[in-house]
Amino acid sequence: MSIFSSKQSYLGIDIGGSAIKLAEIKSVNNRPTLVTYGFAEKRSDLLKSTVGEEMRAIVSAIKQVAEAAKISSRLVVSALPSFTVFSSIISLPQMSKKELMSAVKWEAKKFVPMPVEEMILDWEVLKEDSLAAKVAGVNAQSAGTKDTNLPSPEVAGKTGAKDVKVLLTAAPKNLVQKYMEIFKAADLQLVALETEAFSLERSLIGHDKAPIMIVDIGAVASDIVVFSEGIPMLTRSIDVGGDTITKTIASTLRVTPERAEQFKRDFFISTQGTTDSNIPKAIEFVVNSITNEIRYVLNLYQNQGTGRNIEKIILSGGSAYLTNLPEYFTKLLNIRTYIGDPWARVSYPMELKPVWNEIGPRFAVAVGLALRQLGG
Repeated sequence: MSIFSSKQSYLGIDIGGSAIKLAEIKSVNNRPTLVTYGFAEKRSDLLKSTVGEEMRAIVSAIKQVAEAAKISSRLVVSALPSFTVFSSIISLPQMSKKELMSAVKWEAKKFVPMPVEEMILDWEVLKEDSLAAKVAGVNAQSAGTKDTNLPSPEVAGKTGAKDVKVLLTAAPKNLVQKYMEIFKAADLQLVALETEAFSLERSLIGHDKAPIMIVDIGAVASDIVVFSEGIPMLTRSIDVGGDTITKTIASTLRVTPERAEQFKRDFFISTQGTTDSNIPKAIEFVVNSITNEIRYVLNLYQNQGTGRNIEKIILSGGSAYLTNLPEYFTKLLNIRTYIGDPWARVSYPMELKPVWNEIGPRFAVAVGLALRQLGG
């Protein structure tokens, strides 16, 4: 249902593994304001889909969500999954923009595990006063461009130092093409693509420059991203998510997936690490996989020698609502952990507050996308 209408509003559309989320936001007196929102449960895998039945199903689902939400804009910002985009921070000597473009392409061959010809390259010169510009050789296995408007790369600025630090990223051309085809078929205008990592930063971190970790627990995968000075210093993705927990409960208790999903919502995780119930034990077994990966990323970050510790962990995604999960991570990792609120910087009718408490974490990417074009 449309709450406001605006010709200057933008749609953030997140095509997730289990659902499609839409948020339309406009600026009112320099304050991001909700226009409308919507979501639909829809299993999708753009990496495996073709321009066939699966693609048509995604287009149909987007159209249904857009119609039900009564959108007032056709301008879309969407996100590439973090694990599909490769990234690294590299150091290059001062050179002209033309020379830098050639140097970036050459450097890309060193870390992109696919032929450069099959990738769309994007890069951003990091500002001199950012922490990332002071740390050499920090490599992320997968992350996103901070201001990707594929396929046109732009230089963010010059540092004036002897060397410049460049955030170099690469996205598969065929995946970008799929997104373009999907939104064209849905009669929407795709104005920008970025990666989920930066959408999460925009909606959950804002202008906080402290070292912060975001753990986004989706349906089929979990992304762990460390940000410092607004730059993704490290990103890891693992094939463990809410579906893994549901399947584990279903297998342990021999119940249907629907019943297992309800159990997952109703039972809590013990902060003591032990329990007499098979349900929390099953959940804890899977959550420990995420915990171990978090520890690994923490060690990687600390070994970079920045001298700064992770100040907090923010949870997002559909499975962030697992009862007691923030307390569980806080106790095990000794780092303050809480569920992020992507609507904290967005004005909306107060009667929607109960809804956001229920589904808020699922909209972190969609809200971050809609805020992009508003300077958020």
